[in-house]
Amino acid sequence: MWGLLLALAAFAPAVGPALGAPRNSVLDLAQPATTKVPGSIPAPNSSLAQLPAETANGTSEQHVRIRIIKKKKVIMKKRKKLTRPTPLVTARPLVTPTPAGALNPAEKQETGCPPLGLESLRVSDSRLEASSSQSFGLGPHRGRLNIQSGLEDGDLYDGGWCAEEQDTDPWFQVDAGHPTRFSGVITQGRNSVWRYDWVTSYKVQFSNDSRTWWGSRNHSSGMDAVFPANSDPETPLLNLLPEPQVARFIRLLPQTWLQGGTPCLRAEILACPVSDPNDLFLEAPAPGSSDPLDFRHHNYKAMRKLMKQVHEQCPNITRIYSIGKSYQGLKLYVMEMSDQPGEHELGEPEVRYVAGMHGNEALGRELLLLLMQFLCHEFLRGNPRVTRLLTEMRIHLLPSMNPDGYEIAYHRGSELVGWAEGRWNNQSIDLNHNFADLNTPLWEAQDDGKVPHIVPNHHLPLPTYYTLPNATVAPETRAVIKWMKRIPFVLSANLHGGELVVSYPFDMTRTPWAARELTPTPDDAVFRWLSTVYAGSNLAMQDTNRRPCHSQDFSVHGNIINGADWHTVPGSMNDFSYLHTNCFEVTVELSCDKFPHENELPQEWENNKDALLTYLEQVRMGIAGVVRDKDTELGIADAVIAVDGINHDVTTAWGGDYWRLLTPGDYMVTASAEGYHSVTRNCRVTFEEGPFPCNFVLTKTPKQRLRELLAAGAKVPPDLRRRLERLRGLKD
Repeated sequence: MWGLLLALAAFAPAVGPALGAPRNSVLDLAQPATTKVPGSIPAPNSSLAQLPAETANGTSEQHVRIRIIKKKKVIMKKRKKLTRPTPLVTARPLVTPTPAGALNPAEKQETGCPPLGLESLRVSDSRLEASSSQSFGLGPHRGRLNIQSGLEDGDLYDGGWCAEEQDTDPWFQVDAGHPTRFSGVITQGRNSVWRYDWVTSYKVQFSNDSRTWWGSRNHSSGMDAVFPANSDPETPLLNLLPEPQVARFIRLLPQTWLQGGTPCLRAEILACPVSDPNDLFLEAPAPGSSDPLDFRHHNYKAMRKLMKQVHEQCPNITRIYSIGKSYQGLKLYVMEMSDQPGEHELGEPEVRYVAGMHGNEALGRELLLLLMQFLCHEFLRGNPRVTRLLTEMRIHLLPSMNPDGYEIAYHRGSELVGWAEGRWNNQSIDLNHNFADLNTPLWEAQDDGKVPHIVPNHHLPLPTYYTLPNATVAPETRAVIKWMKRIPFVLSANLHGGELVVSYPFDMTRTPWAARELTPTPDDAVFRWLSTVYAGSNLAMQDTNRRPCHSQDFSVHGNIINGADWHTVPGSMNDFSYLHTNCFEVTVELSCDKFPHENELPQEWENNKDALLTYLEQVRMGIAGVVRDKDTELGIADAVIAVDGINHDVTTAWGGDYWRLLTPGDYMVTASAEGYHSVTRNCRVTFEEGPFPCNFVLTKTPKQRLRELLAAGAKVPPDLRRRLERLRGLKD
C-alpha cells in the first residue's frame, strides 16, 4: 500500500492550486466548485498533460504515465526520460485541427509558447474587453497578471478585472491582433487590501472575428473543458489547453468564484505567433538586439559559468571575486572590470551596480550579466566609449545580492513566480529594509543643533544595536556593508523591478508616522540629475505612448521620484550608502514585469543599454583631486571635503584622492584634516567633460609637528619652541 501511495505521490505536479488540482488539468467532478453560476456546466474528467519538471542541472524530466490493470487494482508507474532543456512555464502541446474557419498551421509546435504580453504591457488596453465591469478601476485593462492596486479600493487603479454582480455570463477577452497559437492560460485573483475575489473555474473560447466562437474541448468527452482556477488571490495558476488553438481572439468565461465574492481575475495568455498564409495581418517586429549576447535567464550555476567565460575572454580587464555568502552558503560574486583589475588607481573613481536584492526581480541580474559581456566584447573591438570607461574608472558588477531568493523564483518560472515569492532571503528578511537606520540619529542631532560640529553629517557610525551578534542582520547585508567599507565607491545604482521609475534618497520619511513625504537630501540637485540621466536614456521610460505599470503615472514627473515621497523605506541601501560612505546611489525600477520572459530580454537590453553606460559616465560630473601633505607630498587619508552651502561632506581615500559629485556651478570647497590647517578654494563645475580638478595642499599645525617630533625622539627646533612659549603666554 505504501508503495502505491509513494508511486502516486511521485506524480504530484510541481505547481498547482492549493486544493491539489493539477495545474494543467480540467476541473474534476470529484472537486465541487465553491459557487455555481446558474446554467454552468461542469466538465467531465480529462486526461492530464504534464509540464516538464525542471531539474537541478537545467535539463528537464518528462514524466510518462503507464496504466496497468492487474487484479482490479490500478498501479501507477513512472518512467523518466531526459530531454533537452526547456524554458520554464512553457508547454509542448501538439497541434491538432481547429474548428472550421480557423487558420490551421502547417508546422508542428516544437517549443513552448511565451506570454502574449499582458503583464509586460505589449498588449495594449484597447485589445482587452469584457462583458461588464464593476467600475472603470476594475475594467478589462486591469486584468493583467501581477497588476497592483492603488492605495484605496474603488479608485481608478484597482487590482484586476471584475464583472458586475448581476452579470450571469461574464467573460474577459483578449485580441492577439493576428492569428496566434494559444497554448495556455495563467490566472490570479484580484489584488486588494480589503476584498477577496477570485475565479475558481472557467472555460476558454476562441474566435477569428469575435462573433463566431468555439471552445476548448476535453479529449475524453469532447465537451467544453472547465479549467480549475485560483484558491487565493495572488498565486498564479497555469492551465495548459488540451489542444493548442489557432485564432485571433481568446475569451475566458468564469464559471465559479469565491462564495460571497465576484468574478475577478488577472491573466496572462501563453501564445506562439503563426504565419498568416493570406498576409492579411501586418506582423509586429520581433523584439531583438544586434549584440551577440546570451539572452536567457541564468540560475546560480549558469551565472557562475557565464562570468567565468567573460573572464576567460577578457582576462586583462576582468577579475571575479566574492564579497561573502548568502544565508544558504551561495557566494555573492562580483565582476570587476578595469584596465588594472584588482587595484585602486590613484585618481580613478570606483563605481558599482547591484542587482537581485529582491530575488524575484530578475531583470537587473540579467542586465548586469549582459553588461559584462557587452563591455568585454566592445573592449576587444576597440569601442572608444567602452575603452574610456574601463581606463578611467573601476566598475564592479554584483548581479545577485540575494541568490537564495532568486533560486526560488527561477524554479517557479517567470510567469508563475508571482509578485512576492523569492523577494526575501531565506531568513524571510527584505534586504532593502535591512541596512542600519542612520536617518533617525542624524535628524535628531540636527534638531538639537549638533550637526556638523558635534555630530558629523557624513560617515555616520553604525548604531550599537546593529553590531550585536543577535541583531537581525542578514549575512548578505553584512557582506555588502563590508564591501562598501573596503572600496571607496563614488557612484552606484541599485536595480529593481516591478515599475518604471528612478527613485532617489532619502527613502525614509522624516516624519515618523508619514507613509509618504518629500524628504530630499542636501544633495537633492545631484540626485535629481543622476535620476534624470538614467530615465532620460531609458527607451521604455521615454516611450510617450506607454501606459502606467500599476497605479502611478511617473511620466508626469519625468519618470523620477524622491523615494520617501513614493513610499517610506526605513533601512534602505540608498540612504545607508549616502550616510555611511561617500557613495551616491539611486534605485532603478527597470520594468513593469519583475521577471520578464526570456523572449523579452533582447528588447529590455536595448531599453537599458545606453542608460547603463551613460549613468556610469556621470562619475565625471563634479570635482576631483588629491589632498596632500605639504612637507611629504604624500596623500592624506580621511581628509574632509566640505562644500559651502551643502550640509554633507565626503572624505578622501587612503591615497588622498577624492571625488565630489556636483551639478554645474561655482563652489567654495574646504579641505581639512586632523593636525592640519584647513584650506579653502573656489572650484568651478562646468558642462564640459569633467571632473574639474580641485587639489589641496595642507600644512601641519605646530601642535601636530610637535607630536611627530616628540614621537620620533627629536629635539624641538628653537623657532617652534619660541612659538609654543608665546602661545602659552597668551593663554596665561
